[in-house]
Amino acid sequence: MVGAFGLAVDVGGYNALVFMGGHGLLADQPLVAKTISLIAGTTVAYVGNRLWTYRDRPRGRLAREYTLYLALSGVALGIALACLAFSRYVLGLATPTADNIAANGVGLALGSLFRFLSYRRYVFPCEPPT
Repeated sequence: MVGAFGLAVDVGGYNALVFMGGHGLLADQPLVAKTISLIAGTTVAYVGNRLWTYRDRPRGRLAREYTLYLALSGVALGIALACLAFSRYVLGLATPTADNIAANGVGLALGSLFRFLSYRRYVFPCEPPT
């Protein structure tokens, strides 16, 4: 549920920023739009993960935990941006379908796999951080 809500914020935000009304506010800056939407979705997901998904795990210091969460999310953002940039600037594909497949399909799947594995181990470990 947490992931689905974060995904909705990310994908919905990206499409609103780039394509809303046929030519969104950031239509000519898809990488900036993806950065904004992913940060928003990631923040929503952090709160949901901390309060619901991993509520039974020991809590670390909030500043450490959130900083680590954002750093690992930055790697996932890089993965999504690389997929979107490749589609847009190497393949020359600039349609809503192409952007969504590249950034919100391939990029999100690879980034989500990275985040899932790294969050469980580093951000919300079974044992409290030392």
